[in-house]
Amino acid sequence: MSDLKVYAIPNCNTVKKALDWLKANKISYEFHDYKKLGISVPVLQKWIKQVGWESLINKKGATWRQLDPKIQATITTQKAAIKLMTEKTSIIKRPLLEKNEKVIAIGFEEVEYKKALK
Repeated sequence: MSDLKVYAIPNCNTVKKALDWLKANKISYEFHDYKKLGISVPVLQKWIKQVGWESLINKKGATWRQLDPKIQATITTQKAAIKLMTEKTSIIKRPLLEKNEKVIAIGFEEVEYKKALK
């Protein structure tokens, strides 16, 4: 069992780049597929304590753009954000890398991965 956990959905291009980078650098990880496994409120709350709910919501992605603007306008609190992220897991920025219970990266930036994982 790896101490690195990758939270994502497998068919995302950014996730594919991140996983390719991890494999190329021989870094083992456990993959958590939001589509199959969902995400729990306690896990979201743990992440929010570390990085804030705003940094977890992907406002550039298709899932956010497809939301009714009235719903988008209601995502102004942690409670509303958690509800949205548990209902629509693809709204969570991805991949999210967690090591030893700490969020070490959100998204994929090779420079950040090198710093966080080397």
